[in-house]
Amino acid sequence: MPNLVEVNYQQTGKSKKTNEFGMREMQEKAFEARTAQYLLIKAPPASGKSRALMFIALDKLKKQGIKKVIVAVPEKSIGASFGTTELKKNGFFADWSPNPKYNLCTPGEEKSKVSAFLQFLETDEQILVCTHATLRFAFDGLDEKKLNGTLVAIDEFHHVSADGDNRLGEVLKNIMAKSNAHVVAMTGSYFRGDNVPVLIPEDEAKFTKVTYTYYQQLNGYEYLKSLGIGYHFYTGRYFKKHPEKEMSALAEILDESKKTIIHIPSVNSAESSKEKLEEVSHIIDVLGDLDYQDKETGVLYVKSKKSGKILKVADLVNDDQKAREKISNYLRTISSPDDMDIIIALGMAKEGFDWPYCQHALTIGYRGSLTEIIQIIGRATRDSSNKTHAQFTNLIAQPDAEDNDIKLSVNNMLKAITASLLMEQVLAPNFKFKIKKDDDDEDNSDDEDDDRTIKIRGFKLPTSQRAKDIIDTDLNDLKAKILQDDKMLKAMPGNIEPEVINTVLIPKIIREIYPDLSDEDVEAVRQHVVVDSVIKNSTIEEQGDKKFIRMAGSFVNIDDIHIDLIDQINPFQKAFEILSKSVTTQVLKLIDEHIQSTKIDMTEDEAILLWPKIKEWREKTGEVPSIQSFDHKEKRMAEAIIFLKELKRQRDLNE
Repeated sequence: MPNLVEVNYQQTGKSKKTNEFGMREMQEKAFEARTAQYLLIKAPPASGKSRALMFIALDKLKKQGIKKVIVAVPEKSIGASFGTTELKKNGFFADWSPNPKYNLCTPGEEKSKVSAFLQFLETDEQILVCTHATLRFAFDGLDEKKLNGTLVAIDEFHHVSADGDNRLGEVLKNIMAKSNAHVVAMTGSYFRGDNVPVLIPEDEAKFTKVTYTYYQQLNGYEYLKSLGIGYHFYTGRYFKKHPEKEMSALAEILDESKKTIIHIPSVNSAESSKEKLEEVSHIIDVLGDLDYQDKETGVLYVKSKKSGKILKVADLVNDDQKAREKISNYLRTISSPDDMDIIIALGMAKEGFDWPYCQHALTIGYRGSLTEIIQIIGRATRDSSNKTHAQFTNLIAQPDAEDNDIKLSVNNMLKAITASLLMEQVLAPNFKFKIKKDDDDEDNSDDEDDDRTIKIRGFKLPTSQRAKDIIDTDLNDLKAKILQDDKMLKAMPGNIEPEVINTVLIPKIIREIYPDLSDEDVEAVRQHVVVDSVIKNSTIEEQGDKKFIRMAGSFVNIDDIHIDLIDQINPFQKAFEILSKSVTTQVLKLIDEHIQSTKIDMTEDEAILLWPKIKEWREKTGEVPSIQSFDHKEKRMAEAIIFLKELKRQRDLNE
């Protein structure tokens, strides 16, 4: 099927240029906030978060009175990103030189690492690098005041959770409450796969936020020009030949000429054969014949069936820890595209994994976690001279009417599509929205409008600083939470009126996420979410001296946009329209039946909103909407009539 998302970039080179201190664009932006006690850096993979931390940490050590720096990463392999780094040669005032003794991201028992962590606190050493696990275990019985005068940096910050059962979240909460420690949090996706907030609002409000967008990063590259996100469906097993085709689904989409990371299904998923080692063997069989394995590096040399070329393959699924460390060490040393062709992984090669030559991230099986998808896509979006296009493909099982888990399968498909919807929002350039007034003078020289500023009639602006911060820095994170909501999953394909989605469901979710917002600010945030989503799914064209925007299939003069017009558009329907043209009618029927069987409960707000449409329907057709109709919208109007009658009956009884 065609890509659900295809984004092109201008290759400005801006995000890779360095200033007089050797800082790239994102790093310079982060360094400007270096004096903040609590700093949250939200920036995509490959933007340079590791080095940004080094600049900030060294400034705190040399100029702000901080005595020690502790860097915590989720996996041992990511610890290498914080090794010795020469910064003075590029203009900075100091080098990053941690003592190898206190790099705890090395093989060994956790107990000894915890001892080394506690020992570090009593020494004059300044820098320690450890895993999240070591940080958690070290805090069992530790007095938080021991961290006074310390900077604690947490990489991949979305591993933290406000959930009381999340130990890392508890550790952070206690550090902030019981010590004067500084905190730098870094992440490419400030939301979690389980829809639990990373921080409670009171703690989040304490952080100074630095946001660097995917668009800023990718648009400022030198080589990468485009990114595609698509889905491919299969029946049976992904590695087995289809009865009606000459090859398997995997063989159909696996291009051996593209540097590819293949993530096989989680062993707990329906797509998994439950035999992960056999799946690796099947993938190698699809590629060709195993010639030999290098004993020193662990690299598999496979002779291609298609071209006869020898392919270099890395197996990161292997349960043998020594073998996995051997190939992992090799991957850390590669310096050219010729050093590796295909990497096969399960849980590894996601967060923090650096293979800049990767052109294709091929993921097998549904990924319900939007965070995980963003991390996987990030493996292919690093700039490199060997590629102009990066591709993410999700190979997923097609829902089958004979399958006992049909509901789960369809629900997973909906989640997969919402992931592409979010990524389209994340990857697009940001707009600024202002209130359009009838007496606006378009030639007003004081107006700072540009191509990314759009004026809208009836638009509301936030009144509190909290709401302004949400709009300025958290809009995509909020969209992620909205897209993960069960009610939204069932509403987005178009079986619910757009006005209900935009003016009933979305504000309800916003109130649940931000209960401290006033009604006025909930409406302002809601409008920004809806408008930003609709505009990013639209195209803007110039005709003469006028600009037109194509929204939901029709052109509108950009000067005539009103919030009421935008509220009539489903901001998330585009991907479902593409999907409907790419799958069989049988699959569409299964999706539809699933949605109908788990339809959204009617609310009074929705019923009231539908009432004018019901009257319009009756005037147009001369009939009352039918509950038996095959038209989803007519059926929904009929349900609204029943709901309103019952509501009136209940109120009459109570009078």
